[in-house]
Amino acid sequence: MRIIFYGTPEISLPYLDLLARDQKVVGVVAQPDKPAGRKLLLEPGPVKTRAQELGIRIFQPARSSQIVMELRELAPDLAVAVAYGQMLKPDILSIPKLGTLNVHFSLLPKYRGAAPVQWALARGETKTGVTIFWLDQGMDTGPIFVKKELAIEPDENSPALIERLKGLGLKALEEVLQEIAVGRINRLAQEGEPSLAPLIKKEDARISFGRPAAEIHNLVRGMRLWPRAFLELEQPGGPLRLLVLKTRLPENISLLGEGPDASASSTPGAIIRVEPGAGFLIQCLSSRLWFLTVQPEGKKPVNAADFLNGQRLAAGLFLPVKT
Repeated sequence: MRIIFYGTPEISLPYLDLLARDQKVVGVVAQPDKPAGRKLLLEPGPVKTRAQELGIRIFQPARSSQIVMELRELAPDLAVAVAYGQMLKPDILSIPKLGTLNVHFSLLPKYRGAAPVQWALARGETKTGVTIFWLDQGMDTGPIFVKKELAIEPDENSPALIERLKGLGLKALEEVLQEIAVGRINRLAQEGEPSLAPLIKKEDARISFGRPAAEIHNLVRGMRLWPRAFLELEQPGGPLRLLVLKTRLPENISLLGEGPDASASSTPGAIIRVEPGAGFLIQCLSSRLWFLTVQPEGKKPVNAADFLNGQRLAAGLFLPVKT
């Protein structure tokens, strides 16, 4: 089949490779180059670089509607989109004979939007998956070709989950292409309660000890790529943004804080225990959470207990969180 591919970041690369290996990719559409580095020089994205290596014609419009005529001339049978980063308008969607497939990393209609993996983790989901569906004018609302389910591991973070979903999506797309090749095409209406996974803002990743420990743990897992969960600590020279990279829920302390530390403060933000070389246990709203790895912004990641010692904080004191 003659295929147009829409994609921009690293996660899109194996999908382009699969299509280039088994099909005729007649064009690649990627987002425009963006400034990077201290000199803010324009740098191509991963998909553009790979398309150049494969000798495929590349389009980088500010708006996809700017290339309608050029894409029509390519006479594609099918288009495939993976993390392209821009909604496609009806004039673009009407170009391929069969339509445009999108590989989406959630079980639609759950988590429609730009950050489905991050929000699924942050909201404590225990399962997710990949949906390959036909794009229409809505935000991830089109009919489904196939869905593949995947269980989420209890302490899995967003980079690890994305890697597993990427592999699942490749297998699913390969199956879909085989089905299309023999004339079997599914267009199943989405069923169930929809939910949204909007673009993440920095403030979405702010940690509040007024929340249960499980919610904070899930936030840290979900925001591990960007912007990363964070606290702002009061410092003599001004607030310090502390990125929280890894946490763990206690195994032997109940949600109400009973057990060996029952006499310790139950006020959110209280440091309950410090384990050298491991981390520190902190009181949240109605439960406790181990902080294992943190990173003062602009510096390297460090063991959470070592960071606490450097701040001259110990069990029985409070983290000086800016309010």
